[in-house]
Amino acid sequence: MWKQWLNEYPGRIAGAAAGLLLGVVYLIVGFWDMLVFAFLITVGYVIGKRIDKDEGPLLPWSKVVDWVDRLLSRQRPFR
Repeated sequence: MWKQWLNEYPGRIAGAAAGLLLGVVYLIVGFWDMLVFAFLITVGYVIGKRIDKDEGPLLPWSKVVDWVDRLLSRQRPFR
């Protein structure tokens, strides 16, 4: 069963494991609750799922650059 899961969902498992590891480190070091822990595991899982489905990056750089250009073009210089 485990080998089948590893063959079918390698990105999801690796992403969730990375999120789990980062979450455990965060909890050991201190600070607050399980909300951040669950968030890190979820982010790892979502990234791994996108890798499994070959959906590409979460934020394509071309869209980020276009958004920043539009944001900066609205700014007016000093009056």
